[in-house]
Amino acid sequence: MMFAAGGLAKSGYNLPAPAAILSCVYEGAILPFDKALSVESKYFAKLLTSPVSRNIIRTTFLSKGAAERGARRPKDVAKTEFKKVGVLGAGMMGAGIALVSAQAGVEVILIDRDVETATKGKAYSTTVFGKQIARGSMTQDKADAILARITPTDDFTLLEGCDLIIEAVFEDIGIKAETTRKAEAVIPATTVYASNTSTLPITKLAEASARPDQFIGLHFFSPVDRMGLVEIIKGAKTSPATLAVAMDFVAKLRKTPIVVNDSRGFYTSRVFQTLIHEGAAMLAEGVPPAVVENVAKAVGMPVGPLALLDELTFDLPLKIVEQAIEQDGEKYVLPAGVAVLKAMKAAGRSSKKDGAGFYDYPAEGGKHLWKGLADLFPVSADYDVAQLKQRFLYTQAIETARCLEENVIETSEDGDLGAVYGWGFPAWTGGTLSYIDTVGIETFVRDCDRLAQLYGPRFAPSAWLRARSAKGQGFY
Repeated sequence: MMFAAGGLAKSGYNLPAPAAILSCVYEGAILPFDKALSVESKYFAKLLTSPVSRNIIRTTFLSKGAAERGARRPKDVAKTEFKKVGVLGAGMMGAGIALVSAQAGVEVILIDRDVETATKGKAYSTTVFGKQIARGSMTQDKADAILARITPTDDFTLLEGCDLIIEAVFEDIGIKAETTRKAEAVIPATTVYASNTSTLPITKLAEASARPDQFIGLHFFSPVDRMGLVEIIKGAKTSPATLAVAMDFVAKLRKTPIVVNDSRGFYTSRVFQTLIHEGAAMLAEGVPPAVVENVAKAVGMPVGPLALLDELTFDLPLKIVEQAIEQDGEKYVLPAGVAVLKAMKAAGRSSKKDGAGFYDYPAEGGKHLWKGLADLFPVSADYDVAQLKQRFLYTQAIETARCLEENVIETSEDGDLGAVYGWGFPAWTGGTLSYIDTVGIETFVRDCDRLAQLYGPRFAPSAWLRARSAKGQGFY
């Protein structure tokens, strides 16, 4: 009973099971036992045949299982065994990758600019294991054995004999190019080189490699030790054999792979941006900031978009926009929230890291929304909560459809897995493309046309999507 009530409080009515359980308990308590069982069986049948049940089972069980069994792995390539990997960059991402690799039984060479910095990266694993030991979920002996597999160093010659290199240095093409050349001077000619970049084009990064066919993207999510998805990005010259090696490594880590093609922001970062920019756009329209945050959580997003922006820092999405303008010029359409981020930066607020973003972060007590938001973005009473919910879900769904149209993602299953496990799109939907199918593609396109008239071309369906709608052709 308490479980059902807690589930209802956490998920609202997006998940039908908690409400059904409470109804079964209430109705069953006032009926004879046989009648109560009959009521329970009817609720169960209703849940079992609901779209939510179908969506969750398909994505979180069937599609996830198939991906982890290698559904997208090239079939005619021998399996790779991993004994030693190199991780270049001992920051937050590199440290996490080193941790999960060592946990999987692989020797790790963790490289940074000096031994002290690399050792700090290894210390992340010590901290994580220390918490597990305190909880009783790990022994000190096991932690010591895993830690012994991580060698922090600044010496690139130790990369000799590595089966795979994973680069996780600063997001700058020049720095990454220099790192690539230094590593390739040492590693075997057969070694696959992977970049953990989340936004820089893999094809561009591969230009620094003497073996671009052995260059691939392995985009882990933070924190690496807790996030189960890995986005594998194929560059223009990435070979099937290289893809197979990358998938074998993800399988070694017991994580879930999706495979995408090279594009700005790839798949997950590209679609995730629509969520945070939509939240910022709502703020500019006069929607109260607390409403923006709570509506996003009400549809099932784990965190509100303003809090997410604070975590990211405003510099990151603005840098992505600057790169896009540089590449595409006038063809590029600015995301809806850019003006808000620039206004916040002009007000001297840019991130949680700096202690001042959309939220204030006092030394004592929890964070709270910055009161000065009302001055920058005056609040209007003219908003509709149901439409705000729809905008959050639709903006992510239509961008996913564009990714499928442009062959950034090749399957609906990868699109949905990336949505649910990559940036936390609500599991009750089954993912962004399953959500379109649940709404009905004809209804979805009609709603998008209405939203485009109200809020702009970011909601406008493409000719490709209209053609699918005309044929009643969904994504499954």
